[in-house]
Amino acid sequence: MRKNICLVLLLAAVLLPSCKKYDLEKRAARFEQEMSSFREDIRNVGMSVVFVRENKIAYVHHFGVKNVETQEPIDDQTMFRIASISKSFTSTCFMQLVEQGKISLQTDASELAGFPIRNPHYPDTVITLEMMLSHTSSINDSEGYYITLDVINPEKNPNWANCYNEYEPGKGYEYCNLNFNLLGSFLEKLTGVRFDEYVARQILKPLGLYGGYCVDSLDRTRFASLYEYDPEDGSFTCVDDEAYAPRSHRLVDYKLGFDTPVFSPTGGMKLSAIDLAKYMMMHMNYGITPDSVRIISEASSKNMQTPRSEDEHYGLALWKTDEYSPGVTLTGHTGGAYGMRSAMFFNPEEKYGFVVISNGAISQWEDDENILSGTLKRIYRCFIEE
Repeated sequence: MRKNICLVLLLAAVLLPSCKKYDLEKRAARFEQEMSSFREDIRNVGMSVVFVRENKIAYVHHFGVKNVETQEPIDDQTMFRIASISKSFTSTCFMQLVEQGKISLQTDASELAGFPIRNPHYPDTVITLEMMLSHTSSINDSEGYYITLDVINPEKNPNWANCYNEYEPGKGYEYCNLNFNLLGSFLEKLTGVRFDEYVARQILKPLGLYGGYCVDSLDRTRFASLYEYDPEDGSFTCVDDEAYAPRSHRLVDYKLGFDTPVFSPTGGMKLSAIDLAKYMMMHMNYGITPDSVRIISEASSKNMQTPRSEDEHYGLALWKTDEYSPGVTLTGHTGGAYGMRSAMFFNPEEKYGFVVISNGAISQWEDDENILSGTLKRIYRCFIEE
């Protein structure tokens, strides 16, 4: 009997630590305390942070202001340009088309471009949609990517060959925005629907999200102003005229499949941090939301999250890394443009994730830490680690 009692006490001693209650309030207080000094050091203008735990939004906090001049605070309704996280929306739409049988990931990009998409160093190697979605296409941004797609058209640009690297398509990696502006144009040709409208119809509306790629269709009063830091004189400059430039004048004679870069499929999505977290949960649950709204199949979602590049671990617009979570691999994406920095990362097995969006800060701080890496590491340390 005495032995049994001792055994029970021993088991209790072993098991109790693992049953320790998760104190969200205490963890949040620690996080906000750590962020207070970090934000001051790195001169952060403003930021939204969302933490998802057990498949639910568990914590939302907004720091700082959405506009330096008005000092209006960031809140739940504040929207940001989320930059390269936008690429995952384009990729998600392509996975839907694959499921519908309209294309294959092995489809030759030349068939959709209307002109040859071929690396001149490897003219016989087909450049596929999968390669473009995973940045293994050998295409680069050296000739530009934003204004027009003519930069890679042999009939339009005498320097078109500069758009390709010297390695064989599918056998190397270079992050490339032109890949995704081209993909946006392909999406229009395949569907006959303007890019921004298609993404809204296929993803935003089913998920109940307010946002989009077209500035003119959104409430501009909700936008967080974006600020670029100048290390020369330590000043911040508001760049809203570039980041949120109206598109109406360029839509008058809009040509499907050609003028697509006006919406920047590679980086032009505008969303609040909370809505981005809701979108993230769909991918975290392999294509379906916690309340059972299916956007893509489980197989398609897992396909997006499967790395194609051995060193970079980049899939189809989703990336696997332990850079911000030592010893634990998370899936997601980062973004950066016009002084804004964004990130969404999630653990599909453990059902947690986080979203961070900053509208301005010093570019680099001590030990090469920036606003994104510093915040993500503090979120992981405060909310996830024991």
